[in-house]
This record gives sequence, C-alpha cells and structure tokens, in this order.
Amino acid sequence: MSAGASDAKKRSKKRYGAGHHSKRWKGSRELEVGMQGILITCNMNERKCTAEAFNLLNEYAEKLYGPEKLEDNDGSSSEEEEGGEEDVAAALKKEVAQLQGSGPKQERRFQALQSGANNVIFIKTHNLESDKLVHHILSDLHTTKKKKSRVILRMLPVTGTCKAFPEDMLKYLTTFLEPWFKTPNSATYQIAFKARNSSHNKRDEIIKSIAGLVGKLNPKNKVDLTSPELTIIVEVIKAVCCISVVKDYTLYRKYNVQEVVKDETLKADVNLAKTESSTAEKKEAQDSEETGKGKREDEENGIKTAQGGQRGGR
Repeated sequence: MSAGASDAKKRSKKRYGAGHHSKRWKGSRELEVGMQGILITCNMNERKCTAEAFNLLNEYAEKLYGPEKLEDNDGSSSEEEEGGEEDVAAALKKEVAQLQGSGPKQERRFQALQSGANNVIFIKTHNLESDKLVHHILSDLHTTKKKKSRVILRMLPVTGTCKAFPEDMLKYLTTFLEPWFKTPNSATYQIAFKARNSSHNKRDEIIKSIAGLVGKLNPKNKVDLTSPELTIIVEVIKAVCCISVVKDYTLYRKYNVQEVVKDETLKADVNLAKTESSTAEKKEAQDSEETGKGKREDEENGIKTAQGGQRGGR
C-alpha cells in the first residue's frame, strides 16, 4: 500500500470513526441520575412510539399548563409581539447570534432521550409534574375509552432518580417516600419493581428492603396487592433507578394505555357469556349422561324381562 493511500485511510478513520465514538452527546442524550420525566414502553417501533408520545403529551400538557412558551436567544418570548421598529444594530446582533448558535440552548417541555433499554424510551420533562400529567392522561382515557395510540404500551412517570445500587436506592428512598408514608401520613401500598440490563439487583431482596423502609416510616402503612391506595414504581435501567409513587395503578391497568381504554362492561359480558356457556355445556353433558344411563337401565330391564319370559316358556 502506498504512503498516500495509507495517509488517506488514517484521515478517513480519524474523521468518521471518531465521530462514531464521540462522547460529545453522551449525558445530554441519555437517561441520567437527577432527571425527571416519563418512561414509555412500546412494541418494537421506538421511532413511532416517540412521535406518538410527543403528540399525546403535548395535547394534554397544553390543557393542564397552557401552550409552551419558547424564548429567543435574547430572552424575549416567541409569543410576544414586536412593538415599533427594531434597532438595526440589535437586529444584526440577534441575527449573528442565531447563525453562530451563541445563545444558550433552550430547555423544551419534552425531550426524548435514550433510556438504555430496548423498547423503552425516556421523555425528559421540564417545568411540570410528570406524575400528575400521566395520571390525567390515563384518567381521561379510562373515562372516554378513546384510543389515542397504536404502539405505546405503558407510561410510567419518573419523579426521582438515583444510582441503581441497593445502598444508594435505600438512602434515596428514605427521604423520597416521606411525603406519602411518614407519620402522620399512611397508606396501603404495593411495590412494582423491574430491572432492565442490570444484574446487581435481586427483585425479592429490593422489594423486601423497601417494604421494611416503608414500615419504619409509619407502622400503619400496610401492603395491599389487590387494591392499594398507592404504588411505588421502581424501574432500574443499567445504572439508573427511576422512582415514582402513583395512584390508581390497578384501576388504570398498570398504567397501560392500551388496556385502560378497553370496555370493562363488554369484558364482563364476555366473561358472563363464557360462564353461562360453560354452565349450559355442563348441564347438557349431565343431561346426556343421565339420558344414556336411563337408556342403559331400560335396555338392561328389557333384557331381564326377555330372559324371564324365555325361562317361563320353557
């Protein structure tokens, strides 16, 4: 290989390979400790899931918080009307700043980040309470039964994050859980734990440790796996633990947007129909068995009568 070709190959590797392994975006594009937002699970199609999530979240966020207001690099709101003639020097300075990207990057209401697990996306939130927003969405879907997504499965709010090691999790949860479970507050609860791409957390041990912690905050806190007042959601992805405390977790089908819109009355009718059908089948089988038994008895009696007649004739 010639020296020129070798140099060209090195330049190519340096130019394109470095970009592939660059850490410039790491941290700003991935789920990290300290963030708040919403974990959204989907079925294979993450790109479509992200688009659906933005549409759904923006629709309900505007109802709760009003339209999102963005600020220009000079600090003015995008919704403000320009009054009078703008100074030429200021306009030029603003244009140069926009072209050079010298202004601070704006924090959007919703920002899609990599979660660190397949079929899971993380939507980072800004200036809103993700647990209230998600509960509002599920409440509306549960009431209207109107399906608004195709690939989104579950929407889990994340109101706190910490390192995903048992000692760090318990230390963080000691303070995090106080508003709901520390005396004089108390509630029935359950713990929903799931770990993805993490091998240093054993489910049973984590749940037992958290339950012990909740019991110390107030002995009146009781576990209820059927219809708890609150659910402590603990989702571990790699080295990040995502936490929230939510209401109506069972009622809203584990915060599954596909299941929550299904008609419960129709489901109950289907179950009732299945039960009635099963009962009818059992009764029919029983009647058939009794009929067969009766026929066998008649046949046996007929045979005995015939045999008796033959003996009498002899």
